[in-house]
Amino acid sequence: MQQFRIIIHRGKSWLINRNFDHYDHKIVMSHLVRFCRNAKNAESFMFLRKEVPVRLANIMKEFSLLPENMLHMPSILDVRKMYQQSFQEILDFESRKLNEPTLLQDFTDALVKIRNRHTDVVMTMAQGVLEMKEQHRIDANIEANIQYFLDRFYMNRISIRMLINQHTLLFGESIIEHDHIGCIDPHCDVVRVVEDAYANARFLCDQYYLASPELSLKKHNVQEKKTLRLNDPNNEVDRKPLSVVYVPSHLYHMLFELFKNAMRAVVEHHGYDSDQFPPIEVLLVMGEEDLTIKLSDQGGGIARSNMDLLFNYMYSTAPQPAASGLETPPLAGYGYGLPLSRLYARYLHGDLMITSSEGFGSDAIIFLKAISSEANELLPVYNKTCMRQYATPVQTHDWSSQNHSAMFVRPFSTSSLNKMLQAAKESQWHNMTKEESTNSSTDISSNASSDISSEAERIASR
Repeated sequence: MQQFRIIIHRGKSWLINRNFDHYDHKIVMSHLVRFCRNAKNAESFMFLRKEVPVRLANIMKEFSLLPENMLHMPSILDVRKMYQQSFQEILDFESRKLNEPTLLQDFTDALVKIRNRHTDVVMTMAQGVLEMKEQHRIDANIEANIQYFLDRFYMNRISIRMLINQHTLLFGESIIEHDHIGCIDPHCDVVRVVEDAYANARFLCDQYYLASPELSLKKHNVQEKKTLRLNDPNNEVDRKPLSVVYVPSHLYHMLFELFKNAMRAVVEHHGYDSDQFPPIEVLLVMGEEDLTIKLSDQGGGIARSNMDLLFNYMYSTAPQPAASGLETPPLAGYGYGLPLSRLYARYLHGDLMITSSEGFGSDAIIFLKAISSEANELLPVYNKTCMRQYATPVQTHDWSSQNHSAMFVRPFSTSSLNKMLQAAKESQWHNMTKEESTNSSTDISSNASSDISSEAERIASR
């Protein structure tokens, strides 16, 4: 039985290695929109039949670089089985002929099945990390590797779901919203998405706290250099829509997460029984390169010492949710909200940044590419650099401050370390040879110098 399992494992590894390759196509938003306007089911099938296995294989190869203890966690094993099963199901279409009458429908059904299977992967993976932390000691190296892997794993997942959703919405039985091209809106109304995300986050806030802050929505006109409030009935409103080629669900995910965090911070900072809460201010600016969405709150801000932790998985300023789901604020979570939101922003070469004034409030800024031809995918690539990242230990600090500030961090090079060690060995050999040819007085002086150096090293290492 054990030999049979080994054969099966080797067979899967061979299939993964055979399909492992660099991505044939990194999606550019403008190209995808142009292709999908007149897309044919067969063309999409031919592309996805090769591209989806490549993306699955890239991240499945990277699983093997995780710490051995983590790979044996039950939830991690479940995730790996999901990926292996989905990988095999896609490969089954490799040998099928395009002229088969049910081929295209079978492929679409298989993609829907895969998407549904992976719906809870984010939380299953989070549970696996919790299991690892509860059962094993996690040092700085393991922590860094887990953070590195999760960023790449979830970005890979976003890209695969993007491809699957696009195909199933175009050629499946789902009803596509008016003017949408699959899951892409070529004229995504940013104001509408902001208002929808705010309304739903406010509903949760009212449900739990029985209170919520208002929204102040402003739009800056770059040409006229004027800023107008969009939701103020007493002021003139610029009715010209602010639109961008984008995936509305991705933008909604980011904004909903930011509104939840801001509302919880404002209500808890000012007290549940406050008569009036300061509004959450949102500023929209369409520049030449980026569409900028700035969300500002007066929720007390975040200490500077905690800023580096905001995008760490499993870090949350709220209490960890109870297993039953009861007695848990709907605005709190496991700490995955901000890291995932930043990945959604970076997926099409945007970004998400947070700044804070401790004691006052925080600003969250979303950057989206204003030009669709520049909004291309950012994908993790499995290569030697990736493998080296897992093998490289976290460097020790060479400054008196232990802060993880950019000015205190420099790239770590294993080749540089080897050169330093070799130079130290040569220097030590040279000193030993020199000592043998010197007189006793020099020996005494050398020993004294060595003692001083040893004492200096001892003190420095305290």
